[in-house]
Amino acid sequence: MVIEWLKFTVVAELREQFVQRDAEIWTPVLAQYSGFLSKEVWISPERLDEVIAVIRWQSLEQWQAIPTSVLDETEARFLEAMGNTYKLIEASPYQVRKFS
Repeated sequence: MVIEWLKFTVVAELREQFVQRDAEIWTPVLAQYSGFLSKEVWISPERLDEVIAVIRWQSLEQWQAIPTSVLDETEARFLEAMGNTYKLIEASPYQVRKFS
């Protein structure tokens, strides 16, 4: 399993709107692709201007098979919905390791 970890800064007053629009716009697009397992959005009670998205994929290859055009179109829709109120500040892939 591979984790797509994304960290955003968001205008604090619009954080809940960001989370809702993400669920309406991004999640359905990602969920239609093979390899998508689940997605969580984390918010901190202390950092009101921060949102973390954790997306689980079966493999890196399946995650990276999503066409760039689809990602660009989806980001354009999200930007239209949210305006210039957020910024992706970190993005990292992680592998889940389990030991017996």
